[in-house]
Amino acid sequence: MSDIKIRATLSGEETTVKCLMSHPMETGLRKDSKTGELVPAHFIEEVVCKHKDEVVLTANWSGGVSKNPYLSFKFKGGAAGDEITVTWKDNKGETQSASDQIKG
Repeated sequence: MSDIKIRATLSGEETTVKCLMSHPMETGLRKDSKTGELVPAHFIEEVVCKHKDEVVLTANWSGGVSKNPYLSFKFKGGAAGDEITVTWKDNKGETQSASDQIKG
């Protein structure tokens, strides 16, 4: 169902991480056009990024984030070849995780 695509690149001392996450991100407020019923809420609540098992980013989201969210951020301390792991957890308890190596 869901997928995370990650790209991490090193430029000088900063590592730029870009993530594209496949997720429906339903707010719970949209009505189904065929039935008129509300579509149940289903959205990512937390995104955690780790570098060498150390958390470098935690994002707490809600239903206000768009479908298939894109996240980009920078941090210092990475090196080419180091592993970056991104994990999300949604309001239904589902999780997804993916890793990539920093490119120099």
